[in-house]
Amino acid sequence: MTLSPLSDATLPAGVRARFVSDVNGLTMHVLEAGFETPDRPCVLLLHGFPELAFSWRAVMPALAASGFHVLAPDQRGYGRTTGWEGDYDGDLASFGMMNLVRDVLGLVWALGRESVTMVVGHDFGSPVAAWCALLRPDVFRSVVLMSAPFDGPPSRPFRAAAEASPEAALARLDPPRKHYQWYYSTRAANADMWRCPQGVHAFLRAYFHHKSGDWPGNRPFPLAAWTAEELAKLPTYYVMRHDQDMAATVAAEMPSAEAIAACEWLPEPALRVYSGEYERTGFQGGLQWYRCRTEGVGLAQLQVFSGRTIDVPSLFIAGTADWGVQQVPGAVARMRDVACTQMQGVHLIDGAGHWVQQERAGQVSALLLEFLRGQKR
Repeated sequence: MTLSPLSDATLPAGVRARFVSDVNGLTMHVLEAGFETPDRPCVLLLHGFPELAFSWRAVMPALAASGFHVLAPDQRGYGRTTGWEGDYDGDLASFGMMNLVRDVLGLVWALGRESVTMVVGHDFGSPVAAWCALLRPDVFRSVVLMSAPFDGPPSRPFRAAAEASPEAALARLDPPRKHYQWYYSTRAANADMWRCPQGVHAFLRAYFHHKSGDWPGNRPFPLAAWTAEELAKLPTYYVMRHDQDMAATVAAEMPSAEAIAACEWLPEPALRVYSGEYERTGFQGGLQWYRCRTEGVGLAQLQVFSGRTIDVPSLFIAGTADWGVQQVPGAVARMRDVACTQMQGVHLIDGAGHWVQQERAGQVSALLLEFLRGQKR
């Protein structure tokens, strides 16, 4: 099937979609704003799971209006970007962190640029942005991490005490539990969500709602340790019942028709962009990223950089109702005090949940522009 870029009708004024070829073996689908004027300083925006470049739609116009060329790609495994394998038994190594960084660097090169002023990553896009800044500070001149703290390269041995697999201990709890990242690494996870009884659109509505500031149960607090007993305090979208899949987990929190109609940050036409893409592709492309993490794919390469820091200006943004900030105990402090030597601030936006750039686009845009004003272009 021949794909076309997203239509202008789905995008804000001033944002267009196009393809960029020869990007580390990919044909990358990107959203773009501020393209009318050549030689503007460039900003790259990297999404997480289960999002798309589309998740940046409300932030891009403000950055472009302030003089930047703004690009947001569908990353490897997502949306209308092609050239990746979507099979569970396919080339898992191509989804390793070093190759994801090469994808972003390849996009910079394909644009004919030597550097970008700022790279921003949300959710799983956050570690990609962090590694871009750590490995190539000459190219990625500043970095903003959102929702997922980056506390440095893996140690020797890799997080053996701090972040080992919790699955066996979680399974022994009463009732038994499982961690979502290890669940996402199973063969069944893609079909569980792609072929779920309620359909992809309803699944995504419940998933986005459950992790947002709209769900009243999202009141994060620090966890004392990476233990089963502490992790069990996380909401079910992070630590699930052992006998349920993710579609069943979030179905219990499906918002009412009235709540859906009142959701300004993700109205039904916008959600249909997401559901239309995932109905076509399934979720395995994004799930491969989790498998690389839980199975240690590419770990030896990353361990080479143990002890290295991010030395370009950096910023962290998340919501006060985002459990992603707290799910790894102590990660924010390690990011702020050790991993990032030029951390300009940690900003938690009141009332926002995990999808902060969608839930509070205006406040996120203002924080990004304030950060950019402090950087040399």
